[in-house]
Amino acid sequence: MPLHVLQICHSYYPPFLDCARQYAALFKDTDYAVTTVYLQGEYSQLVVEGSASNEVIFLGYKSSQVSGLKLGAIAKIKRIAAREDFLLVIAHRAKPTYVALLGTNLPVISVHHNYNDYSKFTRRILVNFYQQRILMLGVSNAVRDDLRHDLTGWDAARIQTLYNHIDLASTQSVMVSKIEARNTLNLAQDAWIIGNVGRLHHDKDQATLINSFANALPQLPANSLLVIIGKGPLEQDLKQQVASLKLESRVIFTGNLTNAKHYFKAFDVFALTSDREPFGMVILEAMAAEIPIICSNGGGAAEIVQDVGELFEYKNIEALTNCLIHTHNKNQSSYAKNMHTKLLDLFSDEASKKQFWNLLFVKEIQACKNETSLN
Repeated sequence: MPLHVLQICHSYYPPFLDCARQYAALFKDTDYAVTTVYLQGEYSQLVVEGSASNEVIFLGYKSSQVSGLKLGAIAKIKRIAAREDFLLVIAHRAKPTYVALLGTNLPVISVHHNYNDYSKFTRRILVNFYQQRILMLGVSNAVRDDLRHDLTGWDAARIQTLYNHIDLASTQSVMVSKIEARNTLNLAQDAWIIGNVGRLHHDKDQATLINSFANALPQLPANSLLVIIGKGPLEQDLKQQVASLKLESRVIFTGNLTNAKHYFKAFDVFALTSDREPFGMVILEAMAAEIPIICSNGGGAAEIVQDVGELFEYKNIEALTNCLIHTHNKNQSSYAKNMHTKLLDLFSDEASKKQFWNLLFVKEIQACKNETSLN
């Protein structure tokens, strides 16, 4: 009989379907079967397949129905947990963590993908009460440190980092060639292209990227383009900025693209200009595409790019301008080997699986389970 792991996610909307897959992958080729529960969202066969789990359960709640500590969701989790001999619960974000703590008596690994999850006193009450059952995981050192800042009095060993990760072979297999990607996006084959992927929002700061691109243009190839993939509340403001700089023919807004990572090889360089990005899966995808990366120097994304790309001070137009020029002038092949090595060593499914099973919290749970089985 297999042992079981229960995974609870608030929803499967991007990027959390992939987060569920990442943690299910930690148990691939082990004796553990993973049951993934989504609190929000209706049944979807695509989600079932994307979850990479042995069982997927959809509770079907609307967002408003799981606000606060809803007894219905807790009761359903309690019934699910009673069906099998579960080793532990993996809960993504604060709400599933609360449900896991109140709906089970199991050890809980609470995974956090953003800052300020416990900045409010009321959010800290429950996890502080149950802290001996919890391991907090941040998806980057930046998120880990934010958790440690808010959860004062916790043993630092109970708040660790487990980086987000990718199935490198699978990711690379869906990436189309440079020629095909540019044909699909209607981009000139001979252009030198800077790519950016993300929501058009203040936190992503495409405005600085546009200004820096304008400044760098005289020292970039004559056919240079900036391609921005995504939508958001600043779309019209950014387009007006482009018009004021008379760059309408040089800056292309594609809108949202399904499976944007398929087309990353269209870019000659990838630029992420966010303010303290908690992690940045798009960086891993750009690394998988083996294209040079420029990134702002705060948050989890900078941890990924350190030593394998160019970092600049957030909102510093001059610094980003120099990075764009320097990246164009640098031998591009010098990036690829280091990026591939770092992906394999830190951000692959295989690397994260090794790190997970070496976590002291996990080893202690296994030891306790084995002792109980013997008795």
